[in-house]
Amino acid sequence: MDGKVHLMQLPREVLLGENLTGEVVNVARRVGLKGKALVLYGPRTGKIAGKDVEKALKSVYDVSSLTVRKGATMEEVERAISAIRDESISWVMAVGGGSIIDVAKLASFKTGIPFISFPTTASNDGIASANASIRDLGSKTSVKAVPPVAVIADVKIIKTAPYRYLAAGVGDTISNLTAVKDWQLAHRIKGEYYSEYASSLSLMSAKMVMRNADIIRLGNEESVRKVIKALISTGVAMSIAGSSRPASGAEHLFSHALDMLLQKPALHGEQVGVGTIIMAYLHGLRWERVRETLKRVGAPTNAYDLGIDPDVIIEALTIAHTIRPERYTILGKDGLTREAAEKAAKITGVI
Repeated sequence: MDGKVHLMQLPREVLLGENLTGEVVNVARRVGLKGKALVLYGPRTGKIAGKDVEKALKSVYDVSSLTVRKGATMEEVERAISAIRDESISWVMAVGGGSIIDVAKLASFKTGIPFISFPTTASNDGIASANASIRDLGSKTSVKAVPPVAVIADVKIIKTAPYRYLAAGVGDTISNLTAVKDWQLAHRIKGEYYSEYASSLSLMSAKMVMRNADIIRLGNEESVRKVIKALISTGVAMSIAGSSRPASGAEHLFSHALDMLLQKPALHGEQVGVGTIIMAYLHGLRWERVRETLKRVGAPTNAYDLGIDPDVIIEALTIAHTIRPERYTILGKDGLTREAAEKAAKITGVI
């Protein structure tokens, strides 16, 4: 394709409601899925919803299942690819959190078959996006895949996940504020392609969770609906942009740096939220508002909340620019010095 052609791939259906396990067959039929299905779930998400989804599909489809045990790793992606090839699978249903969906996303992309996303948590925007975060690709950075053909979000099931995941979803959404700023910067300085439409949709999602912080903190069905809508809109914004730019800037590089440095990092959305406070300060935005929203929804706002040593926070800030050198952000080409990193983290109360 030449530079004038811009391909946008979006989910064809998004179903948001309660008691949707029985709807999986109808959705699969409406988006035209035929042949044998593979249902992917984790040990826990299998119990929560995966087995029920599998049972519902078996009333109409020939179905196999695979339990993802090690999270979003290339080993699990290869296992899924082998199952798809060995069993002549035509489409995939992913039931779980971000890592299960990421495994399904990349495996279905590499085998050229469609997949449906059935999230059990609202902790990150991967539920509807085309990007997959795979842990052992050097550092946990995102790789391009395809978005799901449909998203089935059952608020009752998502509500049963620990509240911490919902708060992390707010962190991942609020990061759109600094991601868009970084994208505008790359557009001005590097002449990078920029979509005002994708940016507007992304910013609207971030502002929506900020406005609804008091509803979200209740942790009820309405809270889940607000966060899920924002996460799905963000995924769509990335599909429109043709990259993760509207939702991933320096704050995500900071989180990826933490993933590299730590054996047991915090949740992606939690780290990204704290990263957003610092990057908002560097951009000259009202970082206090970001911190206030995260506080109100009970998401981490500092190293102590994350359970991460302040020295590791500073180191992550100084190496973040090396994670994706091709992605220009507020961190610039040379990154932050140790002094600058420490100053930013102290002023914003992160350390």
